[in-house]
Amino acid sequence: MAKKLLFLVIFLISCRSIPQDHSQILVSEVIDGDTVRLANGRLLRYIGIDTPETNLKKGGKFIYQPQPFAEEAKEYNRKLVEGKTVKIEFDLEKEDKYGRLLGYCFVDDIFVNAKLIEQGYAVLYTYPPNVKYADRFFDLQKQARDKKAGLWGSYQVIAPEAAGNLIGQIRTVQGKVLSTYQSAKCVFLNFGQDYKTDFTVVIFNNSLGAFRQQGIDPVSFYRDKTVSVSGRIREYNGPEIIVNTPYEIEIIQ
Repeated sequence: MAKKLLFLVIFLISCRSIPQDHSQILVSEVIDGDTVRLANGRLLRYIGIDTPETNLKKGGKFIYQPQPFAEEAKEYNRKLVEGKTVKIEFDLEKEDKYGRLLGYCFVDDIFVNAKLIEQGYAVLYTYPPNVKYADRFFDLQKQARDKKAGLWGSYQVIAPEAAGNLIGQIRTVQGKVLSTYQSAKCVFLNFGQDYKTDFTVVIFNNSLGAFRQQGIDPVSFYRDKTVSVSGRIREYNGPEIIVNTPYEIEIIQ
């Protein structure tokens, strides 16, 4: 017990001495496609993107079980940043609820977040208020999709009915929004008749401002339209993808 307390004291003292300047800092380890460990011990989660997971949580523990294209994304990220000095640029929110730093990563003139999207190793995942480069990321993702770069060439677009078989994975779901509903907490875009079991796109209230800025009321705007949505499929009253900005919903003509 005494040894554990001594270790904790030493750790806390060392944390106080960690420099807060992230304009030139070494990346000591790449965790996955969108997360790295810095030389000061902090984890950095890249803003605006999401990559397939290499480790999945089961029974309270993380086990190595890479999703499709997860290793490719991690390796590309490793080649870009591991063992290199990088510059971290912050947005309005600098940390997430897990205590990770949130930032844009640069190696010399390479914008790492953007490069991962451009090469098809990541999908757009913006979360207000950190939307500084959302326009740029959206354009790069569209180009990557058109070229079928990276995961866009590996993943097939799926119908809403197939989403339930791919919980936890990043996929593109395309279908018609049959109905919409606004609750006290969020807006639902429903792709089936039963909202408790069928695929749904969810927009939480704290993200609605991003839609209003573009003159979009999601409740009326997306109803009866065929759309394409890319992101991580989650399970809650059936499969769903959480969307934070209009950039993540593409209307199919």
